[in-house]
Amino acid sequence: MFDIDPQISAVSRMVGSRERDGREAKVVTISQAYDTDVEDLWVACTTSERLARWFAPVSGELRLGGRYQIEGNASGTVERCDPPKSFSLTWEFGGGVSWVEVRLSPEPGGGSRFELDHIAHPEEHWNLYGPGAVGLGYDMALAALALHLATGAVTNDQDHAGWWASDEAKRFLAAAGDRWYEADVAGGADPEAARAAADRTVGAYTA
Repeated sequence: MFDIDPQISAVSRMVGSRERDGREAKVVTISQAYDTDVEDLWVACTTSERLARWFAPVSGELRLGGRYQIEGNASGTVERCDPPKSFSLTWEFGGGVSWVEVRLSPEPGGGSRFELDHIAHPEEHWNLYGPGAVGLGYDMALAALALHLATGAVTNDQDHAGWWASDEAKRFLAAAGDRWYEADVAGGADPEAARAAADRTVGAYTA
C-alpha cells in the first residue's frame, strides 16, 4: 500500500508527561509533515467527508462543544477549535476518558505538519501495553493520511483494510512498535518493562 521504511522514518514519536486534573498524565506525541497546505490538512482532519476517506466514518457535530462518534471506536466532545491551527477533544472509550490535542502548522520548506498529543492518566492498560497501545493506531492513521493526501484516493476501504492483515503490514507494525519502545525509554521508562509492553502491543495488533 505504501513504502514501509520511508513512512516509519517520516513519523516523529515522543512520550512525556504533564499534569491533568491534578494528576500526572502520560503524553503520547506523534507527528508527520505532508506535502499540502495547512488549510487542506485542516479540512482532511475536521470534516466528515474527508475523515471517512482515510480515517473512519465520524458522525455528530464537528464544531466547538459538539459531540462526535467514530464508528466502532471512541466518542467525545470538541473542547477547543481554532481553525486552521488546532483543536482538542475528549476521547471516551471503554468506560475511560482521555484527551486528544491536534496542531497543524506550516513547514519551513513548504507543506504542513500534523502533530497530535494523546493524554491519559496511566492505568493498568498503560502498564501492560505502554504508549504503543494508542501509538500504533496513530501510525496506521498517519500512513493512510499520507497516501490519501498524495493520491486523493480513499485509503480506508475494504481493499486497504485487507492489507493490514498482510505480512508487509505486520512488518510495518513491528517497526513502529520498536520506535515506540525507543520513545518510551527516552521518556524515562524502564527498558525491560518498555520492551515487554511493546511486544505485547505488537502481538495484539498482529494476532
